[in-house]
Amino acid sequence: MSPEDHTPIFLTKAVWRASSCSGRQGNCLRAAVGLPGALPIRDSRRPAGLRLDFSHQA
Repeated sequence: MSPEDHTPIFLTKAVWRASSCSGRQGNCLRAAVGLPGALPIRDSRRPAGLRLDFSHQA
C-alpha cells in the first residue's frame, strides 16, 4: 500500500508552504497551512513519504 493511500481527505488539496530555511534548494520542511486544528509537516524531498501531524494546541 502506498503512502498516498493513507492520506486523509483534507490533505489531498492542502497548500504546502516551504520553511523559511529551505532556501532555493527546497531541501527542508514544508507545512500545510490553513487547516483548522492541524499542522502537518513533511520532508520537501519526500512529499509522499511520512508526515508529522501536530495539533494547534501543541
